[in-house]
Amino acid sequence: MKLSTRYLWATPDVAPSPAKLFDLARPALQRLDAETAQALGLRALKLSSSIWRSRDPDDTTGGVECLGLRFRNPLGLAAGCDKNGDYIDALGAVGFGFIEVGTVTPRPQSGSPRPRLFRIPSQLAVINRMGFNNKGADYVVQRLRTRRYPGVCGVNIGKNASTPNDRAQDDFLACFRKVYPYADYVTLNLSSPNTPGLRDLQTHAGIDQVAGVLLQERRVLRQQSGRNVPILLKIAPDLDGEGVSAIAGAVRSLGLDGVVATNTTTDLQLVGPWVPAGASGGLSGRPLLGKSVRVVREIRAGIGGELPIIGVGGITTGEAAIDMLGAGANLLQIYTGFVYRGPALVSEILRAIRSAATPIVVVEARRDG
Repeated sequence: MKLSTRYLWATPDVAPSPAKLFDLARPALQRLDAETAQALGLRALKLSSSIWRSRDPDDTTGGVECLGLRFRNPLGLAAGCDKNGDYIDALGAVGFGFIEVGTVTPRPQSGSPRPRLFRIPSQLAVINRMGFNNKGADYVVQRLRTRRYPGVCGVNIGKNASTPNDRAQDDFLACFRKVYPYADYVTLNLSSPNTPGLRDLQTHAGIDQVAGVLLQERRVLRQQSGRNVPILLKIAPDLDGEGVSAIAGAVRSLGLDGVVATNTTTDLQLVGPWVPAGASGGLSGRPLLGKSVRVVREIRAGIGGELPIIGVGGITTGEAAIDMLGAGANLLQIYTGFVYRGPALVSEILRAIRSAATPIVVVEARRDG
């Protein structure tokens, strides 16, 4: 069944308290290394969230319907910020329409050695080689079970670094089974540049190897639970036109529910002389916008108008958000922009969408997979 959907909402302004808190904390956090600063910022957000609250989604005059789900608004927090689901409630109170936790792997892993996160403030950019550091699927499931945030919560899943590609489907399946009862949607991460060899699975055969198993398992779990959990694929911004076309074909033929475009880029030339000494990995932030918008536009042309796209990568202003929607995205995610600009960016993007001259139409994913 394929259903057209539309924007129905007038999202309330986000309360100013989180933005003020961010502005007060920013000078101190900037004196710390990037990873420590992010961890402390999230802890401070969690501790302070009890003294202010964003309006509950039920108080709004509508929302966004997509993927068979109702979103408070079309702006979400991308995977990578809250890897373990420890801050879902606090981040939800900032005003996000949805939150994606992860990337989650079956077994806990420490990730790459530190330092592994590098700021480029002049470019509103970050380079990371985190390496899927997380506490494992069992821990994340406990956090999902106890969350109070009533909004949409997706889970981004991946494989452990020690698992060879020819067994990648085993790791994805293990994660999928565990999070299925608690996730509103699941994203398959085959596009991180920081797990060696992972992007080799971004082919029709590789996607079939992983997604095919999960789609079969979903039929069983859906029959047992009565829940249909959409499955999306997250793709890289470094794909050429032929690569995007191949992925579009795989998404359509396999019956996946949508695409998240895009992950970080390995093209560090986008920041030229501003690459920090010793930095390597994936680049995110403002310089990524052009690549991400191109891939969104191309993947939209490849999959047609019937499948949703979550546009992410380089959105650091309201104008950039409108550019991403104009390229064909139905929903948006931010991460690096949020790190630099805080809750004020959430308010700015939502205002920009509300004031956009042309109504934005989204579509619901097919549900026959």
